[in-house]
Amino acid sequence: MKQVFKNINAALALIGIAPSNLFNTLRGLPYYIKDFLKLKKMMRKSASPFNFGKPYPCLGDRFDESGSAKGHYFHQDFLVARKVFTHNPIKHVDVGSRIDGLVTHIASFRKIEVFDIRPLTTQLPNVSFTQADLSVPLDEKLHNYTDSLSCLHAIEHFGLGRYGDTVCPEAYKVGLENLYKTLKTGGKFYFSVPMGPQRIEFNAHRVFALEFLLNLFNEKYSIDSFSYVNDNGDLFENISLNEEIIKNNCGCHYGCAIFEMTKK
Repeated sequence: MKQVFKNINAALALIGIAPSNLFNTLRGLPYYIKDFLKLKKMMRKSASPFNFGKPYPCLGDRFDESGSAKGHYFHQDFLVARKVFTHNPIKHVDVGSRIDGLVTHIASFRKIEVFDIRPLTTQLPNVSFTQADLSVPLDEKLHNYTDSLSCLHAIEHFGLGRYGDTVCPEAYKVGLENLYKTLKTGGKFYFSVPMGPQRIEFNAHRVFALEFLLNLFNEKYSIDSFSYVNDNGDLFENISLNEEIIKNNCGCHYGCAIFEMTKK
């Protein structure tokens, strides 16, 4: 039943309807009116130096937590930024990860070079940006280019056309091969994708089975650590993989697999 409710919420969100937000908005309306009238009355008595401007109602915030510390992006970006800080590579390159997440986390303490199919018009300190499509064969000048590489929640989009890329069922393989060629032998690779029963949810993303991912990586990388975010958005760090965990995708339907690997 819980999964059915999540699916309904996700479907409605596609057309701009968020039932939980609507509920909290309606729930917060009486508080808004009561607090407005109370403050207005108090300001008249105190000769406040502030006048009221146009209304800007924030009706659901009183029911929220102080901030969101859950979910794929929050955990993967924070985790990998910490690992890059600890490892302190000569050069770090990112492909397709969030600018307002991993990239800015890393840029707060070191230089980072970023490649993405989408443009970036904002100039950011410590960020060198190149617009590029890594779902097509790689320019040879990028072979053995860096000793540290990240690609978080990006490969699953390759070849689905969502970001203007060419539709191609094998584009994720091309992307992974390009990443492999970009990294120097002995270099660190930080990688994440959605994890669960293997499928395409067009045109949003692919979801990868853990066993399938391990088969892709075993010959090319040593897996230094594996972590994952479960369906509830909670992080499980440095997990020892066994047959049961691999077969059931860590119990995830739509989780996030996070790998730290070294190129063989």
